[in-house]
Amino acid sequence: MKGLFDFTEVATYFFRKNDPNRKSNFNLRAMHTINKISILMFLAAMVYFVIKHW
Repeated sequence: MKGLFDFTEVATYFFRKNDPNRKSNFNLRAMHTINKISILMFLAAMVYFVIKHW
C-alpha cells in the first residue's frame, strides 16, 4: 500500500537537470513541457475536487 502513494517521481520530475550527454531538440523539450503542464493541471483538479466535496 505504501508504494501507491509514493510521489517522489512526480516531485523530482520538475527539478531534474539536463543530461549533457543527451542531444536535446524541440520535440523533446515540447513533450516535457506538455507533461509538466498536464501534471500541474491534474494536481490542481484533484485539489479542487477534494475541496469541493469536503
